[in-house]
Amino acid sequence: MKTAYDIIIRPIITEQSMEDLDIKKYAFEVAKDANKIEIKKAIEEIFDVKVINVTTTAMHGKTKRQGAYPQGRTASWKKAVVKLSADSKNIELFEGMV
Repeated sequence: MKTAYDIIIRPIITEQSMEDLDIKKYAFEVAKDANKIEIKKAIEEIFDVKVINVTTTAMHGKTKRQGAYPQGRTASWKKAVVKLSADSKNIELFEGMV
């Protein structure tokens, strides 16, 4: 059985994700095999908030190369954007970023 900390890997802190903080949307990198229900439960358990919506997308790795022939790919990962309810508190992890 996976714990909540196995499902939520790290927060995603970019300019685009910081613009959605005022409408209580937060972005996280999550485990590839996690579904929306598991992600919702993990966020609610870790941060003690109320999640109303979860959207996920698979981010495919890009082809990279260094030099002439050694070509490879960056790792593929899964991103989840969670929307909190209006009466829920903010996630403290993102407070000092804006």
